[in-house]
Amino acid sequence: MAPMYIQRVGSKWAKTNALLASPATRNFVPLTRRFNQENVQQMLQRLNLVYAKPVNGTFGLGVIRIERSPNSAYPYVFQSGVRKYRFQSFPAMFRKLKTIKVRRPYIVQQGIELLKFQRRRFDLRLMVQKNPQGRWETTGLIGRLAHPRKIVTNYHNGGTPMAAEKLLAPHMTDRQFTAFRSTLNQLGLDVAAAMERKFPKIKELGIDIGVDKDGKPWILEVNTKPDPFIFRKLPNKTIYRRIYRYAVQYGRFAKKRKSS
Repeated sequence: MAPMYIQRVGSKWAKTNALLASPATRNFVPLTRRFNQENVQQMLQRLNLVYAKPVNGTFGLGVIRIERSPNSAYPYVFQSGVRKYRFQSFPAMFRKLKTIKVRRPYIVQQGIELLKFQRRRFDLRLMVQKNPQGRWETTGLIGRLAHPRKIVTNYHNGGTPMAAEKLLAPHMTDRQFTAFRSTLNQLGLDVAAAMERKFPKIKELGIDIGVDKDGKPWILEVNTKPDPFIFRKLPNKTIYRRIYRYAVQYGRFAKKRKSS
């Protein structure tokens, strides 16, 4: 039997536009523009914090955090990897920025100041999959704690997977977390519906969620080939087993043969 086709979408720009087209998801999408000098300068003037991201990229590679602090002697700062660069003027900063990003298409996105756990930023990964009945189902939630010296939370870039409720415990009560989790479950289904309208052959999504100081979730990125194995780090092993079972069902992994 031929393997089932699963659609993959690499372009962050295309995925952002799919989410903006849906009234159910557009208010959770940070302001996003194509990367150029005018857009970066205008967004910094308005927001003071933005992220530059490769249009096509994974594992947080190439992501750059750019900040503006108007009252500082060096008001323009950006961080790439673990290194920070400081500048007195925007033109000087942008010239250096272009040498770091090289000649790849980028987007510039409104920066969400993420919540922290023990002084380290974290975000959440929400897993949404087609279940055996062919309906979308939110199947997993896990937190990702950034490396102390890095700006990204990805496991493959030094991040630490942790239970979401542990990371959020300093920021909300158990009752608030229960309500928040319900909000995320629905958001996952709304994102899947928005993406499927544009990309009808998708079967699974990993949605990166940032949470701001007011407890609002923001859709930082949507992955159409998410890593299911990160969920093995959760204490509740039934979550990973369900995720893997669904992935076998829609053809991502081959069904294990029983030994005779």
